[in-house]
Amino acid sequence: MTLPVALAGGDVIGQAKTGTGKTLGFGLPLLESVTVPADVERGRAEPESLTDSPQALIVVPTRELCQQVTNDLLTAGKVRNVRVLSIYGGRAYEPQVEALKKGVDVVVGTPGRLLDLAGQKKLRLSDVRTLVLDEADEMLDLGFLPDVEKIIQMLPAKRQTMLFSATMPGQVISLARRYMSQPTHIRASEPDDVGQTVANTTQHAFRAHSMDKQEMVARILQAESRELAMIFCRTKRTAADVADQLTRRGFAAGAVHGDLGQGAREQALRAFRNGKVDVLVCTDVAARGIDVDNVTHVINYQTPEDEKTYLHRIGRTGRAGASGTAVTLVDWDDIPRWQLIDKALELGLGAPEETYSTSPHLYEALGIPAGTKGILPRNERTRAGLSAEQVEDLGETGRGPRGRGGRSAPEPEGPKRTRPPRQRRRTRNGQPLDATAETDASQSASPASAHEDGGPRKPRRRRRTRSGAAGAGQPQDGAAGAKQTGTATATGSQQDQSAGAASAKPARRRRTRGGGAKAAQQPQAAQES
Repeated sequence: MTLPVALAGGDVIGQAKTGTGKTLGFGLPLLESVTVPADVERGRAEPESLTDSPQALIVVPTRELCQQVTNDLLTAGKVRNVRVLSIYGGRAYEPQVEALKKGVDVVVGTPGRLLDLAGQKKLRLSDVRTLVLDEADEMLDLGFLPDVEKIIQMLPAKRQTMLFSATMPGQVISLARRYMSQPTHIRASEPDDVGQTVANTTQHAFRAHSMDKQEMVARILQAESRELAMIFCRTKRTAADVADQLTRRGFAAGAVHGDLGQGAREQALRAFRNGKVDVLVCTDVAARGIDVDNVTHVINYQTPEDEKTYLHRIGRTGRAGASGTAVTLVDWDDIPRWQLIDKALELGLGAPEETYSTSPHLYEALGIPAGTKGILPRNERTRAGLSAEQVEDLGETGRGPRGRGGRSAPEPEGPKRTRPPRQRRRTRNGQPLDATAETDASQSASPASAHEDGGPRKPRRRRRTRSGAAGAGQPQDGAAGAKQTGTATATGSQQDQSAGAASAKPARRRRTRGGGAKAAQQPQAAQES
């Protein structure tokens, strides 16, 4: 329905249920509008119209959708040899910049990396003639609309704009009114569809206990006619835990969530598409636009946040006319949320029935063989597993380790140091420490008559007195002492002793209340009085 309007160059607003082929709805007109060298050779375009800058820009919300749209356009543009490049985060900048320098015709990217490269003048948007906004409602939910508006303001005013989405919130409609010129609103639906879901998808809802959910999932995965299955969780931790538990039970399971590096996420998706794993546990990051063939079962391990998330989750099955089964496990706390979803989408499922892993109606509704246990039999473990898929080295940059295959690979060790360590010599006063030690030893050994034990000499102790004379314990020279003994008289010795006693004991000064001194203090004071 969009092809005639889009090929004519008019703006288009496309609204359709998920899984109805919106990618080719804008991809084919976009590939036809791009000028390639083959057009010049056939005379359909002038040589001046050829350029190495992007002629068309497609903005998508998630990395997985970016890669998928790129692969679809590469397949559809093989005949005309259209150059398509995907630009998104989680990969190194250098390969993307080199590809832009070589020249591209169509760029598919996420808003963050597009703005980054455009701000660095690595991405030139002045030659863009066609703009496509895919999954616009998801970009609104993720908070990308301000970035999208910045990108639109970098584009030429004269261009074709196409907007595609499964739902049309008010802000998306406002965006279309501001940046689109007389758009044609096209809404696709089937005559036999009831509500907003695809008619060939069988939906079930069971009220389950959180401790019994993993056992229920393990038994549902053994239902008859099951091929590939996707399990959706609300949190990254729950997704990783469910994937690990299913792997221990014998299932070939992989995980896709935000805590994994881009290499690990792409590894899990490739293994899922190639059939090496048949169970993919993921958060809502994989609920938008991921198109994998032969997905027969979708299990909502946790109730979606709203009806839009529910639509995109179950839209992974029943695509392109195929049949599918959607199972929602509702906790007791999530019953009000589920009732709102059921009412908004007109599902008509009503209140979910209380169900356990051994309930007979669970086996009957989903076609589970009788006697099925929660562990996959060994003779049915035929998948190669996630380890059989190689992890591509993307040269990722960003935050620290993000899980298997992401930024957690150890860095290669550098070359070891082959130079011998430097010999350091200790010196004292410019002489080596060994020579100084020998000199000290010779000096200490020469006057060792009084120190036979070889210990260090005890330093001389000096006593300070108030009058400057040596105390009783002060040693005196022997010759001087003998001379004084021979010449001194008894009277002189007594005077010396009295003088020494007087000098040894200074006079005490007493303070009186009147301020006057006693007569015995100083003889001069006595004469004056």
